[in-house]
Amino acid sequence: MDGILPLWKPRGMTSHDCVMKCRKLFKTKKVGHTGTLDPEVDGILPICIGQATKIVPFLTDTKKTYIAEVKLGVATDTEDAHGSIVEERMVLQSPSAERVRNVLHSFRGTITQVPPMYSAVKVKGKKLYEYARENKTVERPKRQVTIFWIELLEMNQDRFRIKVVCSKGTYIRTLCVDIGKELGYPAHMSDLTRIETASFSKKNSVDFATIEEAVEKNEQEKLLLPISIGLDHLDKLYVDEKTGKKVANGQKLPKPEIPLKTDPFVVINGEKLLAIYQIHPENREQMKPVRVFNG
Repeated sequence: MDGILPLWKPRGMTSHDCVMKCRKLFKTKKVGHTGTLDPEVDGILPICIGQATKIVPFLTDTKKTYIAEVKLGVATDTEDAHGSIVEERMVLQSPSAERVRNVLHSFRGTITQVPPMYSAVKVKGKKLYEYARENKTVERPKRQVTIFWIELLEMNQDRFRIKVVCSKGTYIRTLCVDIGKELGYPAHMSDLTRIETASFSKKNSVDFATIEEAVEKNEQEKLLLPISIGLDHLDKLYVDEKTGKKVANGQKLPKPEIPLKTDPFVVINGEKLLAIYQIHPENREQMKPVRVFNG
């Protein structure tokens, strides 16, 4: 059983909880998720099953789209609504929608973030949230992320909702805090839903009730989408059957003559997904396999 389950993760479950439940429902250990969502967050969480686990790193490294709510006037140690309050300031007059839009616009493009203390980023082999639980503070590594799009959806006094399209590794909690600072207030992320990851969205998602119903009918495999859909963001190189056999054997091959926009890229024979290749880092005239798919 191979494919991608476009799971709509419910609130109250960790991403790991979802993986464990899918292992039981699909009766396989080869299950992996494609980008952690906090327990309090709901949204699209593509689950890779069987050979699809080979593409987890490639699907993780894609654009994500979120709907977030920013709450002004209160900052928390976790940067979301579930932490302890560390700063408060009454919002006597809410900023105008125009002011909020101007601030949001300033965050478009490549920005620098400092990961929150309550995060899984490792420093000296230890996760930041482990330091935080011990009331220890350590210097956090700055990281650059990309905000491809950000817009204001609605405002309600000291709260407003935003839509964000961003790169892998973006902390929406931190983005909300930084937006608040630019508006002159302590702030936190009071709500979050991930509505898209790569080609997966709520439209083609399934929840656990749907999966359990399919399992009862022994039709759970029908819920899986082809592995190729998880690679839609990569260029495709079509090869003939003779070359396809070499690809299936994991051979290095001459660099493609046609220009490709992405590296790595997908190799296909007809409609059959064969492998993911990349230009050889040491010999730019060759391409070499990164992942090969069986069967």
